[in-house]
Amino acid sequence: MKSFDPRINRIQPAEDTTTEMKAGESWITFEVFHQKKRGDQHIHVGSVHAANATQALLFAKEQYARRLPCANMWVAPTDAITSFAYSDDDIFTTATEKDYREAGGFKVRDKINAFKKTLTENQK
Repeated sequence: MKSFDPRINRIQPAEDTTTEMKAGESWITFEVFHQKKRGDQHIHVGSVHAANATQALLFAKEQYARRLPCANMWVAPTDAITSFAYSDDDIFTTATEKDYREAGGFKVRDKINAFKKTLTENQK
């Protein structure tokens, strides 16, 4: 349907946009990620049910971009997202000693002083 308002540019449907579902089939759940402005990160805002990714984008636009400023959206099938189990929390523990990350963690000063001492002794 063409809008009477010239400022609105509606998406024109393709020739065949119908999706037939057989008995017992259901739509896929997609997770929606929203970006407020260019350069910002995408933030998870919710999920939609749709027959395919294109339809999910349209549903997500209508659901999550109507009232919020929006620069971009992503949709991803929920079953494509993988996470760690809470029982695997030991993966995220870090080492308590991280001296190797700091310059003070390297004991080079003692070696330099010992080398200088041997040089001065050899020059005598």
